[in-house]
Amino acid sequence: MNDTKTEKQAVRRIAIAFAVSTVAGLSLALVYIRGGNVQAEGILLALALGGLGWGMAEWAGKLMPAGPEVGDYADPPVPGAEEEVAGVVEEGWEESFGRRKFLFRMLGAAAAAMGLALVFPIRSLGPSPGTSLLRTSWARGIRMVREDGRLVQASDLAQGGVITVFPEGHTDQADSQTLLIRVDPATIQAPEGREDWTADGLIAYSKICTHAGCPVGLYRVATHDLFCPCHQSTFDVLDGAKPIAGPATRALPQLPIEVDDEGYLVARDDFSEPVGPSFWNMPT
Repeated sequence: MNDTKTEKQAVRRIAIAFAVSTVAGLSLALVYIRGGNVQAEGILLALALGGLGWGMAEWAGKLMPAGPEVGDYADPPVPGAEEEVAGVVEEGWEESFGRRKFLFRMLGAAAAAMGLALVFPIRSLGPSPGTSLLRTSWARGIRMVREDGRLVQASDLAQGGVITVFPEGHTDQADSQTLLIRVDPATIQAPEGREDWTADGLIAYSKICTHAGCPVGLYRVATHDLFCPCHQSTFDVLDGAKPIAGPATRALPQLPIEVDDEGYLVARDDFSEPVGPSFWNMPT
């Protein structure tokens, strides 16, 4: 009798725990749908997980068998006792099975509510970036401008000069920032296929370091190299911006440029390869 009463109390506690978890999970989903609230989400998530954990712990501790039972079979069974015991066991099993069936349904409801709540954070991650990380705002015919939007002419830069330029209309695009440098045309060692990517000594490279994405903002005129102050990567401007020191292992992407009929500098295409840390360009 006491065992039955204890089991019923355990079933009640487990059912309450799963009910709390179910309500909290559904409420969490509703909070996400209505725009989200960090404090409410934290409380509801704690209730949903806590209720689920509490119910399962109670189930394991109160309803699952504790271990093997060892009985004394030395005395012969009393005649007729086997049928009586079998009847009592069958009646108790049906009642116990009914309670457990109810608990399984409650557990399923709690798990379903939790699963529903988890769908919305996954959806909030947004669409896949696709190939957007592989391209910038530069394209054929796009004119170069300074940060303030002024167009850049070929005559604006003296030999040894360097400025940061952007594609016209996209000065807010960090991945498109570019270093425009003027050197002696005779000193440029253009990689194969890039012989016409410069314009009268003007050469353009991505300003984003290929090591960790820091801005490569220091140009040393005497040695013709670009220096990244974050981790001291150094790139040879005259030789395709190849790394010559520091942790960077990939050259700065080069932007092919030319001068249009009005004397303004324009891009002939996007960068030669993806800008930024080299893992962006690893094959999938």
